[in-house]
Amino acid sequence: MFELLQEYFAQRTNIDEASFEHICSYFKPLKAKKNEILQMKGERSKYYYFVNKGCIRLFTVNEDGEEATRYFAFEGAFGGSLPSLIRQSPAFEFVQAIEPSELMAISRDDFFHLVDTVPAVAKIYRLILEAAFITAQERIYGFQNLTALEKLRWLLNYQPRILSRLSGRMVASFLGVTPYTLSRLKAEL
Repeated sequence: MFELLQEYFAQRTNIDEASFEHICSYFKPLKAKKNEILQMKGERSKYYYFVNKGCIRLFTVNEDGEEATRYFAFEGAFGGSLPSLIRQSPAFEFVQAIEPSELMAISRDDFFHLVDTVPAVAKIYRLILEAAFITAQERIYGFQNLTALEKLRWLLNYQPRILSRLSGRMVASFLGVTPYTLSRLKAEL
């Protein structure tokens, strides 16, 4: 159950077995059904998730009912509404399992307790924050100057799992295009 999490830590930190077992004691296994909402927009984040199997996404819905996906977490990645988790403010996005998923959930209090007391977790947290910042910057500055076709090519090169595993509707919401436009662009490629 903890093999993928152990691999995640081993690739990023020097952690001994006892410390890793201590960390694992704070995580609880959670099975989520396809399309299950793990956190509603407006709720305060109570948990942070590690994906063992499946995929979760973070998304918003505008006043017209259109979805905009910000992030997908596949196997071997953490995911959750970090701004809400950190500040304990209402989340501005939903967290959803979009496939049947096996997750490891850690409560906010337990997560930050480990960040404060276990150097390996503090390092992981720093790496998560750095990756989130870089990803946000790349999406903001990179995507704003790309055409829809260039966005699709970027996705093919850097995140092909999104195209191969997810519905066209979700991919379109990630790229900021309509499903019709995505279908047309795929035909052009």
